[in-house]
Amino acid sequence: MGSADRGEPQSVTEAAVPANALLGGGLPPEAEFHLWEAGLSYHLDDVAEHHLREAQALAPGHAAVLIGLYRFYFYKGRLADALTVAKLCLEKAARENRLSADWQQVVAGDAAFGQYENILPRFYLFTLKGYAYLQMRLGNLEEGRVAVAKLLELDPSDKVGARVLLEVLERVGQDDDG
Repeated sequence: MGSADRGEPQSVTEAAVPANALLGGGLPPEAEFHLWEAGLSYHLDDVAEHHLREAQALAPGHAAVLIGLYRFYFYKGRLADALTVAKLCLEKAARENRLSADWQQVVAGDAAFGQYENILPRFYLFTLKGYAYLQMRLGNLEEGRVAVAKLLELDPSDKVGARVLLEVLERVGQDDDG
């Protein structure tokens, strides 16, 4: 039984194992190669996306691959595709944190959201923030608002910066009144 099972803080080693697996550990060298090539060929959309898809085929569900896909789609302005990947990331983050698959059912006590140094809960929060932002950008303002409210519930000290999104939502339409 690990110290986390007894409610005690995890040792550096215990904490590093899931964090390493989440962020890059266990990535097959071939998938890493394709991620590298995708970065080098970023300016060639079809080539870069091909490499990202090859990496995904070699390491489906790996966080490094999902993050690569998310960033590619996001920075290329393909927000609907980025949202699809954000949803996959949110599912992965929920599994890794042993949370409900439905982000609306997650409550603050379900994970150590307040301990910012814990990478797994932080990954969940940042993933939910990306989801909220993309919903807003795609015009799904109410879904974005609900996700931002959930973020502030899980992270009341706002370490991930959800209040900025809330402020944007509150300003929507105000510029048109003047």
